[in-house]
Amino acid sequence: MKRNNENETFSVWFGTMAAKAAGWVGSAWAFVFAVFTIILWGAAGPYFHYSDTWQLVINTATTVITFLVVFLIQNTQNRDARALHLKLDEVIRAIRSAHNEMISIEHLSDGELEGLTKHYERLRAECEARRKREALKA
Repeated sequence: MKRNNENETFSVWFGTMAAKAAGWVGSAWAFVFAVFTIILWGAAGPYFHYSDTWQLVINTATTVITFLVVFLIQNTQNRDARALHLKLDEVIRAIRSAHNEMISIEHLSDGELEGLTKHYERLRAECEARRKREALKA
């Protein structure tokens, strides 16, 4: 039981840190900092004679940062998507005329989702045809 509690604590900590980091990485200040860093690195080029080591520093730094940020962004995106699905599920559940079978359709297979897509495309086409017929009658 203790192991599960430790995993939960780490998960909450990581989720909080990932959300904060993703928020900062997506800010204007982070962009300004990145541009400033590139300008500083470029300005240091003549001092280091544009050496391979000078180039390796920026390549390594950007690769490591990109690698880590991918996980932060993915975590944040997963949490946002899960929350959005739950909100939509609640809206579907709350509206009497809504189709409750649409709740949690994100867990369906690609083939099942494709079938639903075609079904709703047919409904849209029928609705459009009905509107055109009604417009011609008027």
